[in-house]
Amino acid sequence: MILSNTEIVRCLSEGSFSINPLAHSDPTKSPFNTSAVDLRLGNEILAPEDESPVQLDLSKSGIATFLAKHSKPHIITKQQPYSLGKGKLILAKTLESVSFPIVKEKICYGARVEGKSSLARCGILVHFTAPTIHVGFEGTVTLEIMNFGVNDFLLTPEMFICQLIIEEVKGSPVDAPNQFKGQNSPAGVV
Repeated sequence: MILSNTEIVRCLSEGSFSINPLAHSDPTKSPFNTSAVDLRLGNEILAPEDESPVQLDLSKSGIATFLAKHSKPHIITKQQPYSLGKGKLILAKTLESVSFPIVKEKICYGARVEGKSSLARCGILVHFTAPTIHVGFEGTVTLEIMNFGVNDFLLTPEMFICQLIIEEVKGSPVDAPNQFKGQNSPAGVV
């Protein structure tokens, strides 16, 4: 079941999950939509290097470390945004940190990250795979942002970049291993 804006605010106030920093808790104003909450772009971006003379092999572990090693980090500001060129991919993270705790014998929540239609109309794909934020996750949300548009696109910190759709999870989950739990960089390196 997808939570409405009023349910999201109720659950936030009860501590069922958290989204920080959140400007306010008025469900009738931005960043809330009727059934989602918008998240903003953080200031850290990783741009994979074009010159990397390797092939990725996902059957081997260490993809997050590889990406961190073979990507150029950028810190963006409102005065110095990042220009995402046509056909280019970057990894970024949200400004907000989210937490969806596992609480035994209580209702737990998970979420999905989805792009925003305003960006999609410009050819910007914000999160094109694995949109699920599992129960037990805590940290910023990593975004794979790609420009499929015909123009370069400026990425500015604190711009609304994606939306979080929060769902009630049926049953009591048990903790399971996850390589991205507690991630603190766009590449997912803990």
